[in-house]
Amino acid sequence: MAPQTAREKIIQAAMELFWLKGYNSTSIADLLSRTQLNSGSLYHVFPSKQDVLIGVLEAYRDGIEEMLLEPAWGQVDDPIEKIFALLNGYRTMIVESDCTYGCPIGSLALELHEPDPKVRDLLAANFQNWTDAIERCLDAAGKRLPRGTDKKALAQFVLTAMEGGVMQARTHLDVSYFDRAVKQLREHFELLERAAKAPA
Repeated sequence: MAPQTAREKIIQAAMELFWLKGYNSTSIADLLSRTQLNSGSLYHVFPSKQDVLIGVLEAYRDGIEEMLLEPAWGQVDDPIEKIFALLNGYRTMIVESDCTYGCPIGSLALELHEPDPKVRDLLAANFQNWTDAIERCLDAAGKRLPRGTDKKALAQFVLTAMEGGVMQARTHLDVSYFDRAVKQLREHFELLERAAKAPA
């Protein structure tokens, strides 16, 4: 495996620090300490901290398959179960972090109250990639969902349940808040599947 470039080191360190401390509380000194790079190397790649943020959001956007979907879906074929396998990946991160885990994109979106247009567009693109992946699962479910199901809205509902569950679990330091959100979502899908089987 080739050694990491300076850009890759900075992006990796920034992902970790933004997750641990938040964007606003992460300093350039933190990035230099974590990467063991000098300031000249960092500023050559990223002229400002805002540029680092843009690089991080681009990495999340471009890496959704490798970082998120492939690990969750590796052993799952059923399209609806893929949705719940993805959610279970978030649950694992919540438990392993003692309920301090926050979805990186959701946390940044909440922290950056008035992001510049490029940052806002990248946040939106990350959410869109996530819901597009869920929508592909819903399309693959075919006739298991009622005819006329608004799959785009349903995918957004799944995202809302995930983000809300993660946020509440982190706030209360209790994974049961996430579990209840997922349970309600599971019951909603069961109702949809029953409705799809009902005689017209």
